[in-house]
Amino acid sequence: MTRHIGIVACSAEGAALCYRTVCLEGPQWLGPLAHPEVSMHTHSFAAYMRCIESGDWPGVAELMLAAAQKLARAGADFLICPDNTIHQAMPWVLRRSPLPWLHIAEVVAAHAAESGFHRLGLTGTRYLVDSEVYPEKLAARGLEYLRPTPVERAEINRIIFEELVAGIFKPEAIATFQRVMSRMKEEGCDAVVLGCTEIPLVMNDENSPLPTLDSTRLLARAALQLATAR
Repeated sequence: MTRHIGIVACSAEGAALCYRTVCLEGPQWLGPLAHPEVSMHTHSFAAYMRCIESGDWPGVAELMLAAAQKLARAGADFLICPDNTIHQAMPWVLRRSPLPWLHIAEVVAAHAAESGFHRLGLTGTRYLVDSEVYPEKLAARGLEYLRPTPVERAEINRIIFEELVAGIFKPEAIATFQRVMSRMKEEGCDAVVLGCTEIPLVMNDENSPLPTLDSTRLLARAALQLATAR
């Protein structure tokens, strides 16, 4: 028996990559063509963005909790959210959630520590890199971190919301990430967190100046491990 994975989705591209990873890597755990049962729910992305842009994290939590309730009724055993930014709502979510969650930043921090990294560059939306979602989880494992500069944050944020979430992938975006990651490497980072679940659609170990911590796939793999644990 495997556990039923519930995916609380926000933006489509990141959620789709997470779902595909669960399904395509499931055979490594369970045999040919096999993967755990998966259900996914998402509200309109616009509903999330109205709350995010106004700093209404309790409002984000209400959306996540409504999705969690629907997934619980669908039979999910635990939940994941392939969206780093809305993890800022987790303090409100966990108080009332009908099911347990895997926390994406905890998963990434654990993998970074196990891999022997010490100082991580953070990338993601400006809402995420301004927050304590990653710093809190990294510090708990004794890991240092470096945020993008204000100018870098603004450009990365623009790329995410104007391009990546809409499935638009440009060479100029890759060049921007490479410049940011090169600076982080010069400032002592030994790996970089791809802290928006769409960033792995354009950046990976092959084109990054630093080893990448792919939050989307790491979360999916952690969910597979939990779902198949005996």
